Amino acid sequence: MNAEDIYLKPTDVIDSDNPDIIEFAHKVVGNSKDPVEKAVKIYYAVRDGIWYDPYTPFYKPEHYRASEVLKRKRGFCIPKAVLLCALGRALNIPSRLAFFDVRNHLATKQLLEFFGTDLFVFHGITEFYLNGKWVKATPAFNAELCKIHNVPPLEFNGKEDSIFQPFNLEKKKFMEYVRFRGTYADLPLQEIVNAFKETYGEEKVNRWIRLFEESKKFSLRDFLKEQVWKG
Repeated sequence: MNAEDIYLKPTDVIDSDNPDIIEFAHKVVGNSKDPVEKAVKIYYAVRDGIWYDPYTPFYKPEHYRASEVLKRKRGFCIPKAVLLCALGRALNIPSRLAFFDVRNHLATKQLLEFFGTDLFVFHGITEFYLNGKWVKATPAFNAELCKIHNVPPLEFNGKEDSIFQPFNLEKKKFMEYVRFRGTYADLPLQEIVNAFKETYGEEKVNRWIRLFEESKKFSLRDFLKEQVWKG
């Protein structure tokens, strides 16, 4: 068994054996045979086809399950990374999750008030094993959202790491990576929830969970209508 084999297996959350995931993956790559070309195609399908929404739920496996994310077509960075990971595995590309804590200097005013900080823990990306090395892919922000924030959309060529730029087009601070939390073959759900409680406060996180449970809404706010922070 190769060391990368664990990153080809489906899990409950990274359900790369789901028929919808398999069908979508093959539809996106078409007749492509090269793994790098396939990885690039599914990256753009997730980056722009799944709307970034930081106000979606985060505390149950189904909130991240790849097949569910594909149906909903919205989610924050971790669900999008999970979907991209599942699509990679469905195409026999070793794929895993990687996590960072980041400071987003261009978050919306409302998002900063909601979290109480510009520190976002467990920012999720996908890593593909291509041409003998792991390559980072960050599908979080769709192109339309990047235009609003005056940040060039992240491109991915399957050969070089694709991570957020430190500055936007106006040379203002954009994204700062402050901590690497490691790579995972499966979603570390409890670690994520625990980190949220530690960073944002247990009372606040429990209040978010109650809001989701009581409202029965999948998204608590309309992120697209929020004011871009200029501070």
